[in-house]
Amino acid sequence: MSAVFKNHLDKFITISPEEFADVCGYFEQVRVPKKENLLTAGQICKHHYFVLKGCLRKFFINDKGVEQTTEFAIENWWLTDNLAYEKQQPTAFFIQSVEPTELLCINFQAQEALLHQHPKLERYFRMVYQRAFAASQMRIKYLYDLSREELFYHFLDHYPEFVQRIPQYLLASFLGFTPEYLSEIRSKKRS
Repeated sequence: MSAVFKNHLDKFITISPEEFADVCGYFEQVRVPKKENLLTAGQICKHHYFVLKGCLRKFFINDKGVEQTTEFAIENWWLTDNLAYEKQQPTAFFIQSVEPTELLCINFQAQEALLHQHPKLERYFRMVYQRAFAASQMRIKYLYDLSREELFYHFLDHYPEFVQRIPQYLLASFLGFTPEYLSEIRSKKRS
């Protein structure tokens, strides 16, 4: 199992090498090619994904048939449809690899068993969820508070690694723009 995951755990909890070895037994390590759907709308959301290397995106298809990206996950980030995963119900989302990606996957039953066997992982997941929820709250604020151009520059300033890795049409989808509008913004010089 990857040192990437161990380093991430160490940011939140203290875990011995023996505990880590046991924790790893609850996960499956998977490699997926670019544009692989890990989850499609209508499926039961069975897995929670930790990105070791690569990038995932979560999106839905609106009633006009347009893909709307709601989240990305790069190295050290988790991604799932949290509501559908928790309730083990069909999802309204897709999860797709943006580039070739290496993942740790854990299914709902394995995660419940992991948390029962290793209670300190409860703290780890609580901290991860708190940070994700805070980021989601701020994203909503920025969508209401900033102009479209300010939103792009805010994203560029705070997440330059995404702007360089994510195809422009996906970045536009995440920001709620058309690809043409994003091209327009990028071609302007910042005042």
